Amino acid sequence: MKATGIVRRIDDLGRVVIPKEIRRTMRIREGDPLEIYTESDGEVIFKKYSPMGELSEFTTQYAEVLYRATNMPVIITDRDHVISCVGVSKKDTLDRRVTSSLEQIMENRSSYIATSDSQPFSAIEGLDRNAAIVYPIIGGGDVSGSVVLLFNESGTAPSQTDIKLAQVAASFLGKQTEE
Repeated sequence: MKATGIVRRIDDLGRVVIPKEIRRTMRIREGDPLEIYTESDGEVIFKKYSPMGELSEFTTQYAEVLYRATNMPVIITDRDHVISCVGVSKKDTLDRRVTSSLEQIMENRSSYIATSDSQPFSAIEGLDRNAAIVYPIIGGGDVSGSVVLLFNESGTAPSQTDIKLAQVAASFLGKQTEE
């Protein structure tokens, strides 16, 4: 844990303000859920809550099946980080941050499908593979992450079946976050 040097007092309603610089750095937005942890030595830790993070074992299994069906590397994210990946190095990909472009797609609840004339789209920071298909995961009206299919080694454009499978995966995972 890293000390910031910032000290805040608790008000009479038990609230504490998280400084804007920390919220911006940690990508904490108004309305984001925070999970509270306590330590026996008196520490209180706030951690961004990710419903997708709780499903990481399940999402990995789903990503494996999707990878076998499409032959395209699959990445599943929460709103900020990669939580599952298949077809790319786990060591180099897991827990990487999503790019601001992918964040924007999720915020807009839109999708991205690469075409022959579209600009290359990088979904994950520091990953040298571009996205072919992106669908946000929406459950209970809230965006909780995304399903990203990357171009495979041959760089072939995604088929209509690949697109539909990614869309179904995002819808199914969205349903799982509701339960």
